[in-house]
Amino acid sequence: MTRSACANLAEAYRKRKYPLHFISKLTDCDAENSETFVWISFAFECEFIAENEYLIFKNETIEIGKLIQFMIHHPEKFGSKSI
Repeated sequence: MTRSACANLAEAYRKRKYPLHFISKLTDCDAENSETFVWISFAFECEFIAENEYLIFKNETIEIGKLIQFMIHHPEKFGSKSI
């Protein structure tokens, strides 16, 4: 996970008392994760990283995305009120 995605996740957690703000920050986190995947794809296409590294990073961004989406859809499990 990139620094930006991590920073957004930290901000989201601090805003968990405000469900809509919590979800908003999580969507920022998800966007940063998606941007990271784009840069990983560029790195692979430009032959800066090998295919095995690309596949590892790709799978990690997919899994991180799934976790973020779970948080977005279940904010109450992370100390936020249901909306």
